[in-house]
Amino acid sequence: MNAVTQITRQMSFEDIQLKKKIRYEQILSRMDKPKTAKEIAVELFELGYIPSTERNYTQPRLTELCKKGIVRVVGKKKCDYTGKTVAVYERIENEEEER
Repeated sequence: MNAVTQITRQMSFEDIQLKKKIRYEQILSRMDKPKTAKEIAVELFELGYIPSTERNYTQPRLTELCKKGIVRVVGKKKCDYTGKTVAVYERIENEEEER
């Protein structure tokens, strides 16, 4: 592989990782109580963090946060916006934060 393309690929990868980290922080800052991906997306949109209320801005990051053990699915409910049954997420409190 060409050294220039390898460098630009690495730069793109690092940019994506930074954007993911920022989105994680934005999502976690809104999780004061259990919420759906859509509810979080609406809040982030109202704060000007994302360009629309589309849940696809939050759902993939919530899945990743679940895999990291930071967030968990605690149930399901009928979405206030779509009428569909959706997952409800909550932040897993770190034991050290509680002390």
